[in-house]
Amino acid sequence: MKDSFTFEIREASPAELLWVHERIPEFPGKASLDFYTDRLKNRLFLALVGEKDGELLGFKVGYQSETPDTFYSWMGGVRPEFRKHGIADALAEFQENWARERGFKTVYFKTRNRFPAMIAFGLKRGFKIIDVLPKGGVEDYRVVMRKEL
Repeated sequence: MKDSFTFEIREASPAELLWVHERIPEFPGKASLDFYTDRLKNRLFLALVGEKDGELLGFKVGYQSETPDTFYSWMGGVRPEFRKHGIADALAEFQENWARERGFKTVYFKTRNRFPAMIAFGLKRGFKIIDVLPKGGVEDYRVVMRKEL
């Protein structure tokens, strides 16, 4: 459902990523600033937030994978009270365009079986399921999705 909800997408600091992360109920446990800074140091990455009137609504962060022409969309989410306004789509679109402009040929992400909305989001955006990695119970199996840019 698209509506007249307006917001902007901009690059974000690790502290902003962490702030939004802590407000996504699907993310278990406590994250830290090091969780983001350690993963992103010494690699090409893009960290984004969706923002409206100074309030952070959602985030998306990814980086160049071990395969140079493949971009890994690592983490992202939209605060529950701001879902269904096209924020996740806008963040994904920005990320994919940025990656395409830098010569990446594919983008991929991993989610879990317990997040059918994320699997449906990927399928709607043209991603294909390319692997399922057993880990823990079946709800925690990792679903790997990839899209050609």
